[in-house]
Amino acid sequence: MDDRAVLVKFGLRVRGLREARGLSQESLAELSVLHRTYVGSVERGERNISLVNIHRLARALNVAPAELLKDSEGGDE
Repeated sequence: MDDRAVLVKFGLRVRGLREARGLSQESLAELSVLHRTYVGSVERGERNISLVNIHRLARALNVAPAELLKDSEGGDE
């Protein structure tokens, strides 16, 4: 899987978890201390997100960081 596909799958995972919790991008951004536009760009697979920001999103979504990476490499579904 190429790098872009990994970022897109990661973003879809974040979006799915966010929506399952009934959170808006704005709410997730506030909970994770990130900007709303940054969260949106992560969800669209436009950002190569840092480990620190993965941790922030995971904490805001109340999941382990590994849960966000679960489907990003394919085969873990």
